[in-house]
Amino acid sequence: MTDEHGSWKTFGERLVYDNPWVKVALADVQAPNGDRWEYHVVHLARIAIALIVNDQDEALMLWRYRFATEQWGYELLGGMVDEGEDAAVTAAREAAEESGWEPIGEPEHLVTFEPLPGQVTAPTDVYLWRAAKHIGEPTDTEEVGRVEWVPLSRVPELAQRQELLGAGTLVSLLYFMASRNA
Repeated sequence: MTDEHGSWKTFGERLVYDNPWVKVALADVQAPNGDRWEYHVVHLARIAIALIVNDQDEALMLWRYRFATEQWGYELLGGMVDEGEDAAVTAAREAAEESGWEPIGEPEHLVTFEPLPGQVTAPTDVYLWRAAKHIGEPTDTEEVGRVEWVPLSRVPELAQRQELLGAGTLVSLLYFMASRNA
């Protein structure tokens, strides 16, 4: 049965692939037009992102390569939220591991969003810090890149050149910049 407001109905879901990072399911759905079929849904783990902005109006980022898109660019720091871990704690931990910079002070929850809601669940939480202290070299050897304080004034140019990698980085920076100018 369809909803007069255009909602899809879900009658169930069966898992076809499962690991700690990604789950793929077939959902039994009915579209607003009454058609019913199995629809692929990808469930990704919750992600926490640290946006650290210093007094010089720069954001701490990692210049790195992403093999899936064959792309070099800047990313904010963050990663998968461990079972039972607070997302803000994850963001701070990942920032320190990936950059060697530890966020200082209480985080401000900036925004939570779903980057690809058409057939992917990928909840993403973004936290803001206004300071960080350098604690040493990065310890996460998988997240290899060049750590940089990037002027926020470069965000539009970097976005235009497709050098801001991923929705998490782009949404976080644009949201922050728009909200402080509101």
